[in-house]
Amino acid sequence: MKAVYFAWVRERIGKADEEIAPPDAVRTVGDLMSWLAGQGEGYAYAFENPRLIRVALDRVHAKPEASLAGAREAAFFLR
Repeated sequence: MKAVYFAWVRERIGKADEEIAPPDAVRTVGDLMSWLAGQGEGYAYAFENPRLIRVALDRVHAKPEASLAGAREAAFFLR
């Protein structure tokens, strides 16, 4: 899956995009943000308050409970 980071999120993580391979236990958008928060200091800082982050799966806005099944891209940006 490709992760794309915009503006504020990109500044904190330090990159615009990357290929990620979350474990099978990561099934929802909320799970993905929690998993990303554990990937390093910049990620922890970017995802410390997930309510501030909007996510689009394959360019369609998604709620935290949305399934990642079949998604090829997750984009993260400030609400």
